[in-house]
Amino acid sequence: MKKYPPSINCKRALEIMGLFLEKYLKNAKKEKFVLGLSGGVDSSVVAGVVCETVGKEKLVAVKMPYKTSNPQSEKDADLVIKKYKLNSYRVDISNIVDSYFEENQFLTEDTSNPFFRVRKGNFAARARMAVLFDISARENGLVLGTGNRSEILLGYTTWYGDSASSLNPIGNLYKAQVYQLAKHLGIPENIISKAPSADLWANQTDEGDMEIKYKDADAVLYLIYDEKKNPSEVSRILKISTGMIEKIIQRVKNNQFKRKLPPIARIF
Repeated sequence: MKKYPPSINCKRALEIMGLFLEKYLKNAKKEKFVLGLSGGVDSSVVAGVVCETVGKEKLVAVKMPYKTSNPQSEKDADLVIKKYKLNSYRVDISNIVDSYFEENQFLTEDTSNPFFRVRKGNFAARARMAVLFDISARENGLVLGTGNRSEILLGYTTWYGDSASSLNPIGNLYKAQVYQLAKHLGIPENIISKAPSADLWANQTDEGDMEIKYKDADAVLYLIYDEKKNPSEVSRILKISTGMIEKIIQRVKNNQFKRKLPPIARIF
């Protein structure tokens, strides 16, 4: 049975990403890359890509737990740090996030509203990116993005949080292809096998938030946006309801603003 999206040539992909990273670092006149290492498969793969192509001496890994983060996430990040013998830092963002809400009580009046959890999670994601850019200034480095093509299209990202970076080596790969590259790189199996999670609050998972399985989303996104199939064709090929396909397409449309630079008013 045909796979959607198709498998990648991992060796060739690494060569391309390596050249991309080396060229960008040289042109920017920077010394190294700074990476937020969450213990998830995406950031672990980015760490592996840098180490296997540019070299581990060019990478600084940063762990940034929040008090409700799953302790296993940090343990998994440590596995990657140990595997590649990385220079790393640990910055607990709990005080950064909590002090903002505690010292500005008017911002926490709606804590009973489920959307408050989303706001706080987004603030945490932006705090992490602020930390990474500060460390990159200290290290004369560039911040690496870790979003894959599936997340970018679906808008499953915090605007100016995890979506903000200097460059992104895996943004052209669907989630399934990231997993393929993870296996090729020898990323620890428990990182590959666990449920993807942004770890913004307790027991949170990507698929639970989106109410879409990556397996289905990847196939639909590839056929719609890469193969230019229409929803009826995709439904026939994948044996997925047109309702699910339209839901995915609508999510892509609703989040297109996250994939664009801020519009500028034309005065002249």
